[in-house]
Order: sequence, then structure tokens, then C-alpha cells
Amino acid sequence: MARLILFNKPFQVLSQFTDPRGRHTLKDFIPVPGVYPAGRLDWDSEGLLLLTDDGALQAHIASPRFHQPKTYLVQVEGEPPEDALQRLRQGITLKDGRCRPAPVKAVPPPALWPRHPPVRTRLTVADQWLELTLDEGRNRQVRRMTAAIGHPTLRLVRWRIGDWDLSGLAPGEWRELQIHAAKKPPRPGRRKAPARGARGRRG
Repeated sequence: MARLILFNKPFQVLSQFTDPRGRHTLKDFIPVPGVYPAGRLDWDSEGLLLLTDDGALQAHIASPRFHQPKTYLVQVEGEPPEDALQRLRQGITLKDGRCRPAPVKAVPPPALWPRHPPVRTRLTVADQWLELTLDEGRNRQVRRMTAAIGHPTLRLVRWRIGDWDLSGLAPGEWRELQIHAAKKPPRPGRRKAPARGARGRRG
């Protein structure tokens, strides 16, 4: 069996356990030895981060070659027209090459927790929430994609990775699952065992 931790990473927390500059890290929230992040989430982004003690599962979640879908809720400046969103759906080209097609749609403002500090918005400029799914993992890709269509990202929350999502987790909280480990793990969620009930809160 492998341990899998679902963590709702708060804003301005690093996706690692140590930092020589003294910034908030995973160590401030998850007192569980022997687990490591499966992928990363930027310091200035929020939402779902998965940690595991199983190397094969870690690679299956994090490696771009498995094309693990990750869904984000993205608040952008302005209101992107449909033709701008269509560019993302078709695969936009960035400086480091062409992106894979990304399903995206405009959505009503989601019922999320307040961010601290709050997002800086301009009274004279509208904003829009998008739901966007990637199956690749370039550096700061979502932010670069929305900037490329003329609508900079104001807030970025990763809601889902594969079949796992943030349901029931407030910022700084985590939940542990036990799942079957394998040399070539199945798609997440197919063989999940019930949650053990472990939960952590920010301290």
C-alpha cells in the first residue's frame, strides 16, 4: 500500500519542506515523515498538491509523459472573448514551444476561501473566472497562457489532479489515503481505498 496525501496549499507557501530564506513550507503544515510532493505548485498559486511515499506513484502523477490532467480555477484580468479562449483550446504557442490543446471555459465566480492577502483588482477593469485543464507541466504555464491572450492571471487555484480534488479541504488542511501501489500505477482513483480519516490543519 502507498500513502497519498491531498493537501490544500495556501498562497505563498513553497512546495517543499525546507527553505533557507525562512519562507513557509510544507513542514509548517504536514508533520508526516517519508512523503514527497508529486509535482509542484508555485509559491504564488493555491490549491491541490499531492504527496506520496511511493516513487512509482510519484512519477506517474508528476511526469509529463503520463499526461495527467490537472484542472485549475483561474481569475484573469478582463473578460476574454470566445476567440481568445479558442486559441487555448487549439494549443497556443509560447516562447518554449506549442502547448497541447487545453479545454477551457468561462465560469461564474467559484465559492472559494478568501485569499490572504486579497487579490488586487482595478475598479475600472472587469475580471473573469476560467476553468482550464492541462495535461502537461511547463513552468508557470497557466499564467503564461492567459498573458499570451492578453488577460493576465490574478489568482490561480488548482482544484483537481486526475480523480482527486480539493473537496472538503480548507487552505492548510490535508487528508491521507491508502492506495494500492504498483510498478506501473493505475490511473489515480481506480483502486483507492477509503480514507483513513487523518486530517491536518494549519498550525
